[in-house]
Amino acid sequence: MTVPQQKDVCDITCEQDEKIHRAKEHIQNAPTADVSVLLKALADQTRLTIAYALLTEEELCVCDIATIVDCSTATASHHLRHLRKLGLAKYRKDGKLAYYSLDDDHVKQIVNLAFTHQQEVSDRV
Repeated sequence: MTVPQQKDVCDITCEQDEKIHRAKEHIQNAPTADVSVLLKALADQTRLTIAYALLTEEELCVCDIATIVDCSTATASHHLRHLRKLGLAKYRKDGKLAYYSLDDDHVKQIVNLAFTHQQEVSDRV
């Protein structure tokens, strides 16, 4: 016996005015464009790999990051500058070395939650 597939759309139109009004009000006051830019930065696989490496090691120099993501130090620096410009990473100089780390606990939580969520999704499949 074949189980009919459920449609993932409403079969009738039923708008909940209060919820719609509240959601629109929240969205108008939310910095969605800024958050979108932040998430786009992490949507790049190299930058996300760098962020994950910084999550696991706390702090790494540009040379180490370049080796981890298998790119030149110039390319690693480019990605790191982009993360820093968006407030996702910070750096400090120690002599001739530049060390990077994730900017704060919020960034660490975003990266950690993304990987935790993906692992849970993978485990369900």
